[in-house]
Amino acid sequence: MNREMLMLVDAISREKNVERDVVFGAVESALAQATKKLHQGDVDIRVSVDRDSGDYETFRRWHVVPDEAGLQLPDQEILLFEAKEEMPDIEVDEYIEEAVESVPIGRIGAMAAKQVILQKIRDAEREMLLNDFMSRGDKIFVGTVKRLDKGDIIVEAGRVEGRLRRSEMIAKENLRNGDRVRAMIMEVDLTLRGAPIILSRSAPEFMIELFRQEVPEIEQGLLEIKSCARDPGSRAKIAVLSHDKRVDPIGTCVGVRGTRVNAVTNELAGERVDIVLWSEDPAQFVIGALAPANVSSIVVDEEKHAMDVVVDEENLAIAIGRGGQNVRLASDLTGWKINIMDANESAQKQAVETDASRKLFMEKLDVDEEIADILISEGFNSLEEVAYVPISEMLEIEAFDEDTINELRTRAKDALLTMEIAKEEGVETVSQNLRDLEGLDPELIPKLAEAGVHTRDDLADLAVDELTEITGHSADDAKALILKAREHWFAGQE
Repeated sequence: MNREMLMLVDAISREKNVERDVVFGAVESALAQATKKLHQGDVDIRVSVDRDSGDYETFRRWHVVPDEAGLQLPDQEILLFEAKEEMPDIEVDEYIEEAVESVPIGRIGAMAAKQVILQKIRDAEREMLLNDFMSRGDKIFVGTVKRLDKGDIIVEAGRVEGRLRRSEMIAKENLRNGDRVRAMIMEVDLTLRGAPIILSRSAPEFMIELFRQEVPEIEQGLLEIKSCARDPGSRAKIAVLSHDKRVDPIGTCVGVRGTRVNAVTNELAGERVDIVLWSEDPAQFVIGALAPANVSSIVVDEEKHAMDVVVDEENLAIAIGRGGQNVRLASDLTGWKINIMDANESAQKQAVETDASRKLFMEKLDVDEEIADILISEGFNSLEEVAYVPISEMLEIEAFDEDTINELRTRAKDALLTMEIAKEEGVETVSQNLRDLEGLDPELIPKLAEAGVHTRDDLADLAVDELTEITGHSADDAKALILKAREHWFAGQE
């Protein structure tokens, strides 16, 4: 039987054009699977076949795990202290083996053994083809539609297959068998049978790569696409930067009579592309990203990473876009939250903020309305700014002399200190059962205390919108935290 096995290995190796070691590995796997069926539990079996004689040995083995980890798989694992009793030099992640009776080849059944071996060979062939394909470094997969698989499209390129999931397709497209398809290679998942290459036609990276192929200046390093935002099949925006002053980034990407951008649009089912000039200045970048709308003014809030963009009535609909598409794409492209408003809305918001700052200064600095308004008109909106902005900048305020400025700074620092002490005292009132709540970030405790939330029940009684206003969290995160706080209400009811 051993000689027959060697002959079988040689025959399969020649027929399938794979290394003998790969076939021997398949044989060992087949023997191991057969041996496992003779043992109780999910044991780990290793078979070693001599490549020259065909003789083989069979071992049951145990993986050595740290003592503190415990046994997750009792039939396959052994704790380190127990393993050291048998082999003093053994370490974690090594194996202890025990020779067991080998299963005769004849008892496996020739057909079963051959099927296991051939499957292993097919897997090895598939992996070799895949490795050969990926070694080329292609970012775009070019192939033809082979079949549908549970809503996904299987695309074939030679003997390699890719999977284009329904969620990664362009909504308008109706791909059929035999259609030529190009898609971005997003990842390779060897655990997927059949088509391990995951593809996408809706990802921003796909559009970037298409422009890279159409615009040689990008490959040459003269131009760079800094970011991309897409509403697949409908509209997209890309931000470009020129590293050579002689090269116009927008015109170069558009091409003569729009040939370059049209080539990308045609590939993406007519998806219109706005090409935006990237800028280091966030406000300038946002203004460009909102094109074709004209912006009247813009206010940047660094702390919230947001911008209030004011446009006139004529540009309001253009700036927002159909269904909010233009402002959403501009926000995705720039990474800033963009609030579009007209002049009246801006004035109302500014009035509310000014009134809040005026009350803060009058109360905490103990000044009259006139001094509070001077501070606001000079761009001061918080006590921290009054206390810590360089004194040289404050001395430029013509309405204040040096003594007045020093007094205002002292009062601001005292007010901040008082507020901090009050905040710490408020935090001390927060109960331990709330502090210990799973998923509660310790940084949230001062915010909760300031809002009067001191116990787990206080948190559990909040509505989702109330908690989002306190913490700034998303609705989903706030809901999850509230549900966690309510768990103790229902404990023991089942």
